Amino acid sequence: MGKRELVSAEETVKEYTILAACGALLSVGLDLILKTQLIRTKAFWIFWAVMAVLTTIINGYLTGRPIVMYGEEFFLNIRFITIPLEDYLFGFSLLTSNIVLWEYFKKREKSSD
Repeated sequence: MGKRELVSAEETVKEYTILAACGALLSVGLDLILKTQLIRTKAFWIFWAVMAVLTTIINGYLTGRPIVMYGEEFFLNIRFITIPLEDYLFGFSLLTSNIVLWEYFKKREKSSD
């Protein structure tokens, strides 16, 4: 086994940033492709605001303790309190894609009845 060299944060690709941003874009794209129009509804954005508050409380506790720690070489290191910006993007993509799929299959089931 070779000796592993440490690489500075400036020399690495920000994987978490890239994946979180791609996830957010893909979830919005999924909404557009499946024509659920979820992101155009006021109810969705109210739901997202509530989830952002809950994410801030729970994730703030986990990252503030620090129970969960992040390697600075993998994200932009832009934080809201102690929470990386990418966590909000990841949460947005996770929730949005799941709700879009739920709404899509719900509409599809109703139309087949």
